[in-house]
Amino acid sequence: MKARGLARCLLAVLVFFPLAATAVAEPADDYWPRSFAGTDAGFFPGCGKKTPETPLTVVEAVDLALCRHPQTRELWAQARVQAAQLGMAEAAWRPRVDARVSWLEKRSGEVDSRQQTAELSLSWLLYDSGLRAANAENARQLLAAALASRDASLQAVFFASLQAYYNTHALNAVLLAAKQAEAAAARSLETAEARYRAGTATPADRLLARTAGSQARLARIRSEGELRNAYGTLANALGFSAAQPLVLAPLPTLSSLPQFTDKVERLIADAQRRRPDLLAAEAQVRAAEAALAAARAQGQPSLSLVAGPQWQTLAGRDTQAGSIGLTLNVPLYTGHENTWRIRQAEAQRELRQAQQERQGNQVALDVWKAWHGLRTAAEAWQASGDLLASAEQSAKVAFGRYQAGVGTVLDLLTAQAAEASARQQQIQSELDWNVQRAGLAQSLGRLEPGWFAADTAGNEGW
Repeated sequence: MKARGLARCLLAVLVFFPLAATAVAEPADDYWPRSFAGTDAGFFPGCGKKTPETPLTVVEAVDLALCRHPQTRELWAQARVQAAQLGMAEAAWRPRVDARVSWLEKRSGEVDSRQQTAELSLSWLLYDSGLRAANAENARQLLAAALASRDASLQAVFFASLQAYYNTHALNAVLLAAKQAEAAAARSLETAEARYRAGTATPADRLLARTAGSQARLARIRSEGELRNAYGTLANALGFSAAQPLVLAPLPTLSSLPQFTDKVERLIADAQRRRPDLLAAEAQVRAAEAALAAARAQGQPSLSLVAGPQWQTLAGRDTQAGSIGLTLNVPLYTGHENTWRIRQAEAQRELRQAQQERQGNQVALDVWKAWHGLRTAAEAWQASGDLLASAEQSAKVAFGRYQAGVGTVLDLLTAQAAEASARQQQIQSELDWNVQRAGLAQSLGRLEPGWFAADTAGNEGW
């Protein structure tokens, strides 16, 4: 009889367990954003790819960085954390069902007493003065802020990989220029040696030419070291070990630059509408406002429904009972805790509003500096081309004059140094142009995988 009573208790719990499981089931799909439903692989075109066997293009480099870099996975994980917070906030709207089974045996002298109890309890918050809605809105806005912050950080990863790629290309060009300067210095030394043997040059000419040759060799050695470091930095930016060998595809040759058609004021206004970090700041303000509403609702009355059946076996007798009722909770005095909670939420809202305003000013400054930096880079690139053409012609003339015996070795070495400097400046100007162009896109909030297609189409005016 006692065994049958315990079996009935367990059977009751098992019968009603699906109802309890419904209340504690995993969040529905609308709690978990669709972009989180699958794996991260596939979100970007290059996901899942290893280092390409062909030379690495700039688009492939960015794809690898967005897919392989550990910071990318961190950003997705952080967004998922906040999505789960939203799911927990939404769960407060659902009823809560708990099951409890107990078995108790007492012995008093020679008398044994056994008691088995099984019960289900249902609690459902019916009215809470808007607390649940405020908490859900707070979590929803924090999720929006997390997603916007993720987008801003992804743009930073994008920009870092672009910068590392362009810098590596520039240092390849610097090394090539250093080798050309070393070869030119070797020709000058050879000419100085020939003139010294012919008696038309002084020992000082030969020594100056040797010194220039040693300096050119030193510059080439340093360029090789900087290039090796640049390859390691690029590999790291792409999510590989620094020792990962990489081969870069050539960049298109800059023959002309696009015309500047957009006004900086319009670009600033556009950036303030779409910059992810500013959108995150705005979402933080809305989250703070929802938190303030929740703080105010915590001091208000709440009404809950409480119900549940109970089964008990005691001394061989089975009993069954049930209850249903309403619970009204009215906070009367909390030691001014609610007052301070509201003041804290108000101060937090003011803090977020100030941060939003500061971020808006920073966005305008970023666009202003990036816009004028790009214009300066374009003008510098054009000037560096003219400078290099003039320096190359001057070096040719100086070399011809020295070979003919009508020029000095100092004039020759000065002209060759000017040529090497002009070539370095042109390389730096091309690097500045590429980096400033990507920097402007980032300051506008446009630096994303589709940026290359828009840039190729020439739709942005820069």
